[in-house]
This record gives sequence, C-alpha cells and structure tokens, in this order.
Amino acid sequence: QVQLVESGGGLVQPGGSLRLSCAASGFTLSYYAVGWFRQAPGAEREGLSCINSRLNTLYGDSVKGRFTISRDNTKNTVYLEMNNVRPEDTAIYYCATDRRTICDYIFPAFTNVEVLGQGTRVNVSS
Repeated sequence: QVQLVESGGGLVQPGGSLRLSCAASGFTLSYYAVGWFRQAPGAEREGLSCINSRLNTLYGDSVKGRFTISRDNTKNTVYLEMNNVRPEDTAIYYCATDRRTICDYIFPAFTNVEVLGQGTRVNVSS
C-alpha cells in the first residue's frame, strides 16, 4: 500500500522547535520531490517547503530562515525542522508528493498531489 505518514506534531511554546517526519511505505521516496504544506482552520492551504530528488530545496516566504526540509533516503523519510515557531504556525501539517523528481509542479500550490499523508497537528501556544 502506497502511503505517507506524518508524525512529530504537538504542543510547542512560541520560540521553540519541533521536527516533523514524513515516512513513506509502499514506494521509494528518494526518487521523488516531496513537500510540506499546512492548513489552519478557515485558512487556505499554504505551501511551506519542497525537496527534490537532487536535494534542492524551496521555501515559502513565511517560513524561510526558520524551517528546514531534509530527507534521509535510508529511512525513506522526509523531515521538516521547525525553529523559532510562532502562534501563527498553528495548523495541521501535511506532506505530499506528485511522484515527479522536481518541485515545480507540486510547490507551492499542492494541487497536483498523488500521495498525501493524513496530517499532524501543530499547536504553538504558551
């Protein structure tokens, strides 16, 4: 079964850090570009970051310099390291891939998703 599973969400204080994981099963994630987006209640989907098969990365303006995307191909997993988080980072975070090698088609809109995780909730609050 082809799937992505996110984990690592939770409650974090403003200024703190969190690392989200996106583990793939049923297919080899390293072949493809993988991205993260989030959706807060009542808000539109916001593309955060993408990493392609050559480890090139893209970031949205709201997270540039604070979030870092990476991948561990030995674990078939992509990560999103979140630093200096803010209350406005509160949302459900999703990872996704369109099973292409580059980010150009999936980031930042994430409308051409082929495999999507179930999401992990992040709550930034003191």
